[in-house]
Amino acid sequence: MARSHHCAELNLKHIGSSISLSGWVDTVRDLGGILFVDLRDRRGITQVKFDPNLDKAIAEKASHLKQESVISVQGKVTKRPEGTENSNLPTGQVEIEATNLEILNISDTPPFPLDDAGGDKVNEDLRLTYRYLDLRRPKMRRNLLARHKATKSIRDYFDSQEFIEVETPALFKSTPEGAREYLVPSRIHPGSFYALSQSPQQFKQILMVAGVERYFQIARCFRDEDLRADRQMEFTQVDVEASFVEREDIYNLFEGMLKKLWKDVLNQDIQTPFLRLPFVDAMNRFGVDKPDMRFGLELVDLTETFKASSFKVFQGVATTGGSIKAFNAKGLADLTQGELKALEDIAKSLGAKGLAFIKVEGGEWKSPIVKFFSDAEKAEITRTLALQEGDMVFFAAASWDKACAILGRIRLEAAALLQKRGKLTIRHEDWKFLWVVDFPLMTLDEEAKRFVATHHPFTSPVPEDAGLLDSAPHKVRGQHYDVVLNGMELGGGSIRIHNPELQKKVFEDVLKIPADVVENRFGYMLKAFTYGAPPHGGIAFGLDRMVALLCGTTSIRDVIAFPKTQKGQDLMAGSPTPVTEKQLKDLHITTVIPT
Repeated sequence: MARSHHCAELNLKHIGSSISLSGWVDTVRDLGGILFVDLRDRRGITQVKFDPNLDKAIAEKASHLKQESVISVQGKVTKRPEGTENSNLPTGQVEIEATNLEILNISDTPPFPLDDAGGDKVNEDLRLTYRYLDLRRPKMRRNLLARHKATKSIRDYFDSQEFIEVETPALFKSTPEGAREYLVPSRIHPGSFYALSQSPQQFKQILMVAGVERYFQIARCFRDEDLRADRQMEFTQVDVEASFVEREDIYNLFEGMLKKLWKDVLNQDIQTPFLRLPFVDAMNRFGVDKPDMRFGLELVDLTETFKASSFKVFQGVATTGGSIKAFNAKGLADLTQGELKALEDIAKSLGAKGLAFIKVEGGEWKSPIVKFFSDAEKAEITRTLALQEGDMVFFAAASWDKACAILGRIRLEAAALLQKRGKLTIRHEDWKFLWVVDFPLMTLDEEAKRFVATHHPFTSPVPEDAGLLDSAPHKVRGQHYDVVLNGMELGGGSIRIHNPELQKKVFEDVLKIPADVVENRFGYMLKAFTYGAPPHGGIAFGLDRMVALLCGTTSIRDVIAFPKTQKGQDLMAGSPTPVTEKQLKDLHITTVIPT
């Protein structure tokens, strides 16, 4: 039977029409011998009635239907009897009196409920093993539709801005100084390997040299890294590059993209322009370069306060170049010992020796360290942190970056505890977008005793800092910019180096990459730059993360049709798997299994 309508289409205006529907059996109800089947397709549900008084043979046939079986029905649209309407369905005022039934496929009993409430309670591994069933759940269908709408919105936006979509290769050359790569052996070049592209970065810069000027791509990328809720070994990014642009051009362009995206998918208006927050300010205020600004609990610096303190732990850090940071978790003085211990364990995992605190309870300061504080120090803490009854102050004393990182994490944990107690409201749909800018161009790798690129080595320095590349690389700011939303980095990019001499200098003089290695890995790029490379810059957005936020889920696996588990496995298809000896021989490789 050819479908004449879909299962969310019929209403009162169709009464009396002869129609045909196809779909899956959502539910079967037997009411006194009359069978009611909710028939579902991806658009919705229509109720079908099989009445033995009208056609006994068809009703008998329908009595053998099982949930999730696939059927086609023909029938007449009728109005539901008074009092049986379903206002929750677009089709809830009508039903189909079946005149014909074709059973296309009988389903086995599903291993878990396919409604949202039941499916959400199931172990994720079971859901991923039967992903084709999991994707039938309403929530998962909505997520896939949201992803489709998001991708279409993005494509439409960049088309309107005169960008050209260009596909770049997935098979690239190995660049081992970055994240771990997936290597692909070459059969026709024994002993040589491709690497699956981690990013189209170098290709899109070459496209700027080629005169494309405005490029974008919905790019599939690959990284062999440990997986988390917001990471996958293969992922999708919105990749963009443009010539003859400065940072402000990029900000305006992508604020426009995000504004359109949120409107198209959620019908919500987001405010632009976004806040611009320098990296140093983000770290000092929130302890992280991707701050969640839906709540306060900001960090303050107390280093000067403790430089002459009798509390030797703080005094020693303050006088030897370290930082004393603190924040007031207002209202968290009712923290339990177990909760405090959990926070302390988190601090220790980040390199702290412990977690110093002050609890204001019953008009007293309760803490093992209070006895070491002078009256002046207490007064300064009270003033700086606006201390009141019921407050809880956490401290970190360490190098600047470590103190920020420790309290940045504790701040998030404290916010979650306050929200759990009903003392803080953090709404998912309170969209706090911002640009984090002016990152350090270089970061000192203490172990290797050399500088490494904070983002990647193609980022251009802030012009007024370029003169410091030789004398003080750690003081050079890069023309980076990250888009952050509610504590999650949506995307990041930069204005690139387009001068071949400057790029070579960064590679060899600052990053200390040997000249022969530079030539081997980046020689083609440096050569291309000698043929008239325009000033250019770009950005890459994580599509999976953006869609996860739009859908209100914390895991990007919920918005990817066929994701891998945290162990990098496809439980449905059963990959990865060993290969045959012949396959290995054809590729001129052998494997060594660790024992």
